[in-house]
Amino acid sequence: MSRTCLVIRHVAFEGLGVLASLLTNLDFEIRCFDAGLEPFPVADMQSCDLLVVLGGPIGVYQVEDYPWLIVETAAIGERLRAQKPTLGICLGAQLMAASLGARVDPGQAKEIGYAPLSLTPTGLASVLAPFANEPVLHWHGDNFDLPRGSVRLAFTQACPNQAFAIENYALGLQFHLEVDPDALESWLIGHAVELSAAGVRPATLRKQAALHGAETAARGMEVIARWLEGVFA
Repeated sequence: MSRTCLVIRHVAFEGLGVLASLLTNLDFEIRCFDAGLEPFPVADMQSCDLLVVLGGPIGVYQVEDYPWLIVETAAIGERLRAQKPTLGICLGAQLMAASLGARVDPGQAKEIGYAPLSLTPTGLASVLAPFANEPVLHWHGDNFDLPRGSVRLAFTQACPNQAFAIENYALGLQFHLEVDPDALESWLIGHAVELSAAGVRPATLRKQAALHGAETAARGMEVIARWLEGVFA
């Protein structure tokens, strides 16, 4: 019997990436919802077997500009308090943290590009072990405090909290492990203004993706497969 996966997407080109095939192969029925285009499916956010909240170029604190963030954050918090399986990536992780009362605000600098993670001792013993000192794709400017009841799994010099887990049912990742390197061009186009403002050249990211993208994607699928195995064992 297939399980249901609801995916909250904040910009069209930041989708499930390589995780789509993983979830399909694990017999998940995937439904994508584009934030802001219609009322949030709050009931579905509570009833689905797995909720995946993806990234985007806005901040969780921009509620005056994007008032639907209030509804989204509240629904995520309700799900987490019910201890239902939830995966958050970048903005998704920030929304998870904020929904449990943690502070989210702009960091000291943007972190964009493929670069290694440092794993905590807990992280080294977790599903993130395949990423010990291995490159991931960073693409964020905001940082979050750890939410109540969570454990820190990873960090970088620019971002003290790169990943957290809450028991076995919630995983929040500041970095991107889902990106298909063959689809990176859509990110380079969609985030052209941000890249220019940050002084990051698309050619640099293309070169990094050619070196690390395939391995990062493979390790990313391994990490999420391990996590799902623990969630639904």
